[in-house]
Amino acid sequence: MPGAVHDTRKDAHTALRALDVAERLAQTNGFNGFSYADIAAELGITKATLHYHFASKADLGLALITRYSRTLCDALAGITGPAPQRLRHYVRVYEDLLIRNRMCLCGMLAAEYATLPPPMQRELARFFALNDAWLEATLEQGRADGTVEFDGSALEVARMLTAALEGALLLARSCQEPERLAAVAHRLLSQICVVGPMHRALRAPKAGGKARSPPPEQSGTRAGKARLRARGRKVR
Repeated sequence: MPGAVHDTRKDAHTALRALDVAERLAQTNGFNGFSYADIAAELGITKATLHYHFASKADLGLALITRYSRTLCDALAGITGPAPQRLRHYVRVYEDLLIRNRMCLCGMLAAEYATLPPPMQRELARFFALNDAWLEATLEQGRADGTVEFDGSALEVARMLTAALEGALLLARSCQEPERLAAVAHRLLSQICVVGPMHRALRAPKAGGKARSPPPEQSGTRAGKARLRARGRKVR
């Protein structure tokens, strides 16, 4: 129509709403668990309108991962403080998802990796690489200042944390047992975050081992003092 002005703000708003709906559906049902018809029906628009903004579902999926990665980067950039505190904030990202009865978007997409188009696969790998890099830097910071300790490389531990939290979130949501995520997160952090001088003695053991207790001579108990006397050492 001559003289008509295209409302770009309305277009942007529609695209944003479509991404919001698609993200929720992907987090709850999986990427292959919804269609353009589902999004269009919820927004009250036609599928043609949706195709105007995202020509294909692959384009929509790529936009979803890109936005999700950007949101994560912004969130991680705002987390400051000692390494243990930063790691606890990272865990809260997963806890917040569980409260909303959602999965990590990229965790859900990872389960469908083989069915995703290559551009989405590459962006998905980039998302987890961003997680790895932030966690690796945080762990290295903590090891340098003595607030965190672990065996092996920081990258190995970073990947272990992500894998464990993604898996714990999946099971906690599917079993409707939020305590599963809390328990896993607590165990993970308690094993690498130094909480005091007795941390090594009290730290949970490796798989198959028994929990270690402080040596009696360090516990201040009567049994400990008796052992010290037997060894000929003075007891105050």
